[in-house]
Amino acid sequence: MPRPIPLLALCALGALGTAACSVDPHRSPVCGMALLVGPRLILEQIGTTRPLLTEAPRGLPATLPARVVGGSDSTFVRVSTEPDRVVLDYQGGKLPVAGPVDSTGRDSTVFGVLLVDDSTATVQGVLIFDRPRAPKEYPQIGRVADGERSVPLYGARVNWASVSNARCPLLGKPLKS
Repeated sequence: MPRPIPLLALCALGALGTAACSVDPHRSPVCGMALLVGPRLILEQIGTTRPLLTEAPRGLPATLPARVVGGSDSTFVRVSTEPDRVVLDYQGGKLPVAGPVDSTGRDSTVFGVLLVDDSTATVQGVLIFDRPRAPKEYPQIGRVADGERSVPLYGARVNWASVSNARCPLLGKPLKS
């Protein structure tokens, strides 16, 4: 005859199940994969050059969410402008250093992409990549700066629903600036 499971053991299993279901979904393995796949999809989309912006969108808010691809935390950028350019002041410490410096003293691999939802024309934020920079013929709409150096900023219209969702937001939880 099977032994009955003690009530205490059942309660403990129930508590463990509840705790497992209440884990922060932003820290789940599925979201971790989404944070790797989303930026890759964006690079593929801008590889065709069709979604690239030739100028910065008008009416940008004072701050925008930002994330370094592969980083665990989101931050934000403060938005300002120069003639015909947008300047994003990175508030997450120092920009990544990921490669050689070109002949002008600029990092030759790190760049930012200002992301615009192609279905609503809403600016979502900026992703900072630390991989080979886009080709020179890509239109640069500005720069991302951290106080010590700056890197090129490109803009792109992306299918936002395919690269981010409410359960695993690409740019992280909404931030207060």
